[in-house]
Amino acid sequence: MKTEVFNRNLYDQINEWLFQGKVLILYGARQVGKTTLSKQLIANNQDALYINCELFSAKELLESGNLERIRSFLGDAKLVVLDEAQKIRKIGSLLKLFHDTYPQIQLIATGSSSFELSGELSEPLTGRNVKFILYPVALSELQPNNNAFQLEERLHEFLRFGMYPEIIQRNENQKITLLDQMAGDYLFKDVLSFENLKRPELLLNLLKALALQLGNEVSFRELSLLLKVTIETVQRYIELLEKSFVLFRLPSFSRNLRNELTRNHKFYFYDMGVRNSLLHNYLPLDARTDTGAMWENFCVIERLKFNQRNKRNASLYFWRTYQQQEIDLIEECNGKIEAFEFKWNPAAKHKIPSEFIKTYQTEITVIHRENFRSFLL
Repeated sequence: MKTEVFNRNLYDQINEWLFQGKVLILYGARQVGKTTLSKQLIANNQDALYINCELFSAKELLESGNLERIRSFLGDAKLVVLDEAQKIRKIGSLLKLFHDTYPQIQLIATGSSSFELSGELSEPLTGRNVKFILYPVALSELQPNNNAFQLEERLHEFLRFGMYPEIIQRNENQKITLLDQMAGDYLFKDVLSFENLKRPELLLNLLKALALQLGNEVSFRELSLLLKVTIETVQRYIELLEKSFVLFRLPSFSRNLRNELTRNHKFYFYDMGVRNSLLHNYLPLDARTDTGAMWENFCVIERLKFNQRNKRNASLYFWRTYQQQEIDLIEECNGKIEAFEFKWNPAAKHKIPSEFIKTYQTEITVIHRENFRSFLL
């Protein structure tokens, strides 16, 4: 296995918040690198302690609620990481009590299932926490060890197999094996365990349907008819998938025009490897019919990472009219609107929706595999 070392962009951002009087919450999907990042933070701070909350002994200690006992166990630790903290019952109340009693101790809680962890934290830690989301590896995190030409060459690899830390390190056969296992963990360990969901085949069929509609607007009604369940069930399952970092929702953009779509959404996968695993399709890009949609998904998610790294509080949308004029991505940041189209092939033709340009007074930039650097790096 080749070893590719990369520093995560969130490291410096989390470091800035250490010992600033806040509980730090690190969200992210399984295998995305939360534990590795947490241990890096510990390694560079004296008197630090890592606790795996999936261990029975840790779970029993923390759920006891006995602050004196917990404090004694922590010893002289000034920085404490609670990894997979959502495993601890009433974790929000415990973090609040501990933070208020021992404010000199910096707490970092990580969780792979935000629907569990954020539900526990919302009320108890109001005003007491700062949240971070760790995504799969970003292009910018690979850049120090890959020049511009190498990154461009590896786009094929990233679109087929995704950007999870361990996946990047493996050969093609190993990538496929690990991705198929990872997709199973997503579906059955995190999502189905919540609310004791009883229909894994429904969740799988929903994900496959969304994987096939990549880059298109999604109709909850059509999905409900396809899957033979209520619209409310479809919406609930999608909500769980969003909160467990499988899917990302892009709403439609509308400000002025009567014929703009306002209610539909598009859904993207946080990682292309997981999406391709659901379809059992790892074919090379020149043998696929969905390369354009995959490139669009990849660019949208990488833009999320770009905005996080650069601390840009941007809102992302897509734009489409009833006359089928469309733009892949609208980004609104600091009152400025920018528009982007994604074309894998640099020579692909693009019809410019003049109505949008006239209404919003902005140009449309086409992002392809030869000019992606300024947009994503």
